[in-house]
Amino acid sequence: MENLLEVNDLHITFHTYAGKVQAVRGVNFEVKKGEAVAIVGESGCGKSVTAKSIMRLLETPPAEYGKGSINFSGKDLTKISEKEMQKIRGNDISMIFQDPMTSLNPTTKIGSQIMEGILKHNSNISRKDAYERALETLKLVGIPQPEKRMQQYPHEFSGGMRQRAMIAMALACEPKLLIADEPTTALDVTIQAQILELMKDIQRRMETSIILITHDLGVVAETCERVVVMYAGKVVETGTVEAIFSKPQHPYTRGLLKTVPRLDMEKTAPLVPIIGSPPDLLDPPKGCPFYPRCESAMKVCKDHDPELEVVEEGQTAACWLHHPMAKATQLQAQTNV
Repeated sequence: MENLLEVNDLHITFHTYAGKVQAVRGVNFEVKKGEAVAIVGESGCGKSVTAKSIMRLLETPPAEYGKGSINFSGKDLTKISEKEMQKIRGNDISMIFQDPMTSLNPTTKIGSQIMEGILKHNSNISRKDAYERALETLKLVGIPQPEKRMQQYPHEFSGGMRQRAMIAMALACEPKLLIADEPTTALDVTIQAQILELMKDIQRRMETSIILITHDLGVVAETCERVVVMYAGKVVETGTVEAIFSKPQHPYTRGLLKTVPRLDMEKTAPLVPIIGSPPDLLDPPKGCPFYPRCESAMKVCKDHDPELEVVEEGQTAACWLHHPMAKATQLQAQTNV
């Protein structure tokens, strides 16, 4: 299947008073047409920065695009002008933000906010037709009494309804790619399930590609087909959902999975946290960034950063444990002890 989006060796730096924060350090991944891909990792690992860089929403300065490319439908989004990007943003690529209350305009009716994007990207459409399309989009996302809701303000909606309205805004122009940044974080479990089911239904009906940014692995298992695991601004593992959950190849991914409660766990079994903290990206380590927290760390990990390599069919990992000499090195270390 053809790739809709290809992110190649992406670097994003933020200029601060303390120095340069290397937030994204050589990220690579792709999204196929109609595919749902999750980007997971701890807070501060670079998930949201990567998502916003695709939309070109990072303010420059303080943000700076370094080397690398973001190829979408044959265009490198890092090279085109802001005027060209405005034609793509909200039209071909849309984004659902983490907090709908701060993303929606509190002084403008919901209907007008949805119509705004439709009118901006369709110069030949009348306001009446834009109204009808906005109404249909509200129906699509399951908002009851859409005619009444079109005339209401964000504060008159519940949290789940606001998130549905945000999804309606994102879908109004039928984008090829939908980026959802923690779309269920502030919602209760019942509403979370409804929003996830809605996104899956939209993906099936509209063949929209989805990038889901989350730290919730339960959400990933429910919604996505492939997973990109990020740590300290880098991709440390990629693979299908089944492969990542059943046979993780990176110690960080295994650590993440141990922090998630499972149905087959004993009631008294404790969850195992990942000890320590991520590295300071003002001064990133020269070796593997997970080295200080890794139970399987070797001497080579401290000084040399491993490349992302294929370790199983359709699964990649950046870890020295997959090097041919790793087992011999570990056995020698155990013998010396």
